[in-house]
Amino acid sequence: MTDTPIRVLLADDHPVVRAGLRAVLGTEADIEVVAETATAEDAVARAAQGDIDVVLMDIQFGKGMNGAEATAAIAGHTPAPRVLIVTTYDSDADILPAIEAGATGYLLKDAPPEDLAAAVRTAAAGRTTLASSVADRLMARLRTPGTALTRRETEVLALVAEGLSNQAIGQRLHLTEGTVKSHLARIYTKLGVDSRTAAVATATDLGLIRR
Repeated sequence: MTDTPIRVLLADDHPVVRAGLRAVLGTEADIEVVAETATAEDAVARAAQGDIDVVLMDIQFGKGMNGAEATAAIAGHTPAPRVLIVTTYDSDADILPAIEAGATGYLLKDAPPEDLAAAVRTAAAGRTTLASSVADRLMARLRTPGTALTRRETEVLALVAEGLSNQAIGQRLHLTEGTVKSHLARIYTKLGVDSRTAAVATATDLGLIRR
């Protein structure tokens, strides 16, 4: 333990969640919550001030930038604080973008208080902490890479689940309609299905996209 506490920024759009995180971390002598924000955009701006060691980042913020996008923006700073995702979501559609964006760790909000404090210390030291369910999902992807959906395939399927057409998905992701169809064909093969409805149902059951 150093004499200087780990300086933490809380980024979550729910005041009750921020209050809970602040209360948990407030009992730790070596951790200090120095700021909190209710939007991802404000988190990026606050982190850029250079006095934050670890950002506790939610994944979803309603409108505007999401947690993965904010993580990527923060990780682009020099020097950059570490970003620890703390969320309720553990689907591939949430985990993969956050990890690829540069998140140091990924915890779920039902983690015990001692795990949260330990994860903050681990993140501050530049090491990774993953919730057990998240680690299991990532290990499963590594063991069976041929059947795992890519991040782009996961994005396409998540939009299918929202009811978007191939054309609308292409516009959202800046892809041609033909490319979207190609992604869907590979998704069907990997999941062993032959329709959009079956793909969404199977992917939801497997935790690939959010329920």
